[in-house]
Amino acid sequence: MKSIYLDFNASTPMAPEVVEAMRPYLEGRFGNPSSLHWAAREAHDGIETARGKVAGLLGCHPDEVVFTSGGSEANNLALEGLFFRRGDRPSHLITSQVEHPATIEPCRFLERLGAKVTYVPVDGSGRVDPGDIRKAITGDTILISIMHANNEVGTIQPIAEIAAIANAYGIPLHTDAAQSVGKIPTRVDDLGVDLLSVAGHKVYGPKGVGVLYIRRGIEIEPHIHGAGHESGRRAGTESALLTTALGAACDIAKPWVGMPDVQRLRDLFWERLRAAFGNQVALNGHPAHRLPNTLNVSFVGRVGADILGRIPGVAASTGSACHSGVATLSPVLKAMGIAPEMGMGAIRFSLGRGTTQDEVEDVVNQLRGALL
Repeated sequence: MKSIYLDFNASTPMAPEVVEAMRPYLEGRFGNPSSLHWAAREAHDGIETARGKVAGLLGCHPDEVVFTSGGSEANNLALEGLFFRRGDRPSHLITSQVEHPATIEPCRFLERLGAKVTYVPVDGSGRVDPGDIRKAITGDTILISIMHANNEVGTIQPIAEIAAIANAYGIPLHTDAAQSVGKIPTRVDDLGVDLLSVAGHKVYGPKGVGVLYIRRGIEIEPHIHGAGHESGRRAGTESALLTTALGAACDIAKPWVGMPDVQRLRDLFWERLRAAFGNQVALNGHPAHRLPNTLNVSFVGRVGADILGRIPGVAASTGSACHSGVATLSPVLKAMGIAPEMGMGAIRFSLGRGTTQDEVEDVVNQLRGALL
């Protein structure tokens, strides 16, 4: 059976250009970028070139780019960095009920340390109402953190509207853009954000590297202490190998932003599913404000894991988790108010740059054979 990969929201393969950019650091250029000799200069220059490429994609200054070990660390650094900078003063954060665990879990950790957190609801499409953000603000609010696009259903949040509210109250706004960078525009001034997280392996770069954009004037407390790497914001010897790779990935992502061809293929996929299954398949997520590559659908009265088990050559993700033989509904779908008989049958198909129409047609045929 042919293997078909439709799980690009989980991870992407490294682009060939990224692999080539890494090669000099695998074969040489091993110096410590903080040293002062010629071997250090090669590594240092590679890192700074990469920083500029990331800044070019985000539309920010290079000195606002802080390299991290990935999107999870970037989210932790944003939330915890502002909290610990606050000291002993009361702290309140606002986030949503559909955030990635890399945001939800730091919030829960900060609650154990005395922070107050408001988890605003979403509508049936997974979208936040900016009015709920405004209502949640208190005199102690130190940060608003709302993801740019949801990893499960692809719904895009009204970040610019939320930013206008945050700015009016003088509150920093962070967005987890791990799923949106390279797919839709993520220029920080257009979004109006003060902090933004990037995950390298979601944008055809390697795992183990990410970025936290921090707008000039925003001060955070680093959670990794040591020497003054990354302008004192994240200690640890930088990896010229990984940062160069992420820089290359961001550079080649520019012409892909918008992904019109991938979106047309995704829409064709949905048309084929509706034609095959009629009212036995339903769309999850916003029909318009959605990532161009993401198709999350529910097969009514089914269990997503069982469906994928019948088409083992297809790599995709389910909207339910199975532990000890018991299926549980995804927290995202639950927050959206999706009924269990719908949500248990949810599957996320996320397309990538190399996905073909033949692959989409093949998956639909496999699903038809497995379910009809």
